[in-house]
Amino acid sequence: MEDTESEDEDEKALVVGKRFICDELYLSDSDNSDVVSSFEVQPYLMEEMGEVEGALFEFTHEHQLRVKDEIRNKISALETALVNESLNSTSSLLRVEKYKESRQELDKKLDTQYQRRIAEALDNHLTAVQRDRELRSQIEEKKIRSDAEYEEAKKKIALQEEKQRQEKAKAEAAAKHKAEEAKQAALESEKKAAMEAKIRAATEAEKRAEKEATEAAAHLKENASSPFNAEIKESGIVYRAAASTLNLEHGRLQKLKELCEQNQMIRSSSRQDYTRHESHISRLIRQIRGVRDNVRSKAIDLTKLLNDSQCPQSICIEIFAKKIVSYCENPGNAPFASGYVIVLVTSQVPHAMDILLAELHRACLYTVPKHLVYRKATFQSKEAYFRSIGYREDDGKMESTEEYLKRLESYMKVYGALVQTEIQNVQNLHGLQEGWAWLARFLNVLPANQYTAVSLNAFLQMAGFALFRRYKSQFVKLLKVISENFLVDLKARNVPELTRTVVEIQTYIEDKKFLIEPEGRSLQSNLLSNQAFNNYN
Repeated sequence: MEDTESEDEDEKALVVGKRFICDELYLSDSDNSDVVSSFEVQPYLMEEMGEVEGALFEFTHEHQLRVKDEIRNKISALETALVNESLNSTSSLLRVEKYKESRQELDKKLDTQYQRRIAEALDNHLTAVQRDRELRSQIEEKKIRSDAEYEEAKKKIALQEEKQRQEKAKAEAAAKHKAEEAKQAALESEKKAAMEAKIRAATEAEKRAEKEATEAAAHLKENASSPFNAEIKESGIVYRAAASTLNLEHGRLQKLKELCEQNQMIRSSSRQDYTRHESHISRLIRQIRGVRDNVRSKAIDLTKLLNDSQCPQSICIEIFAKKIVSYCENPGNAPFASGYVIVLVTSQVPHAMDILLAELHRACLYTVPKHLVYRKATFQSKEAYFRSIGYREDDGKMESTEEYLKRLESYMKVYGALVQTEIQNVQNLHGLQEGWAWLARFLNVLPANQYTAVSLNAFLQMAGFALFRRYKSQFVKLLKVISENFLVDLKARNVPELTRTVVEIQTYIEDKKFLIEPEGRSLQSNLLSNQAFNNYN
């Protein structure tokens, strides 16, 4: 029985240990001393208790101490785990924050790229819409023009009928008829005087043109015997060009280099983005059409952009020159309309003309004019020579000669259209006099080959009409030089690819196509606005 009671007491003691509350035990050392003191047994009680009860008490006391130690250890382990978990949580939060920041930066970059693409797509869409509106406007104008012609015809018929009635009335009244005859005689006299004045003015203009042409022809003869027309060597490369021509080219290229260096300094020292100005200038140039109002409005808008205080003028001029030259590469773009825009803009911003010509010289050396002589000692291969005269490469593949000649023809058409452009009360800084000098230098210096043949043909197609009106017989003499010398040299080469160009030049001279105004030279009139170019300023 005693053993059973002791076992029950042991089980009760163990139960008490399992129900031990941590908050009550995890206290300071003072709390521990209190608990220990509560289990202390007075001496007189020990004397009264038996051996079993004493052993039980000691066992219970030891068990409680072990439980307290275990609880302290567990609490310490939990604290350590909690601290570690807190550190891990903090580290994880920092990593999450870093990832969040990097993700936000990436999203920002992606948003910028997406917005740029949207802007480009919107720009292309607006250009297409503008082009569609212009086409619709032209259709409406044709319709209005047709209606106007119909109304004009009706008015003419009505006027004829009225005239017939007036003639009947004159037949009935002799006195009135005599008065009308006298009036008619006075009008005829005035018309005759006006005609004589026009003839005198035309004769004087023809004499002035003849004088200028004679001076230019003398200049041509002088250059033909000049030692400066020999081959010129620069940096190991041999050119065929007049020394004065190369000096002009070097001066323009130097201005372009200084402008680009200045713009590079501006861009590096300023955080401002000029992409919007570049897109605006590019869009206006792409919208140039052979319509009077279109040319005038684009020229005004481009001039405003070149004088815009929000963008340095040097940067605007650089963008304008590059975009014009790039626009000229497409044979379908109107060269005469481009010439009008260039003359109107450069009349307000003169410095832009030299920069534009420099860009054109870089794109096409025959606008100088000059020719690069091929020599094996100078160039390691034909491809190196082709790259030097302007052939392009795409992914390491050289463009074909046909593609190069198409671009060459486009550049020369724009140059020819530029020099012949004449606008009332607007000065062309690179006009007919420069075109005449180009033709003289070309025939004096450059050899006859497929490159020079295409260049000459494109130039004559664009500028021949205006050159003949100014220089008349002197221009015809130059055409005779082309026929008797340049074309003979071309035919002697016996190159099949030259046949088409030779036929075109020969037909131009023999059929006297220089008497016919080339298509597109006179801009189409817009019924909505027929204001003249002399109002531009």
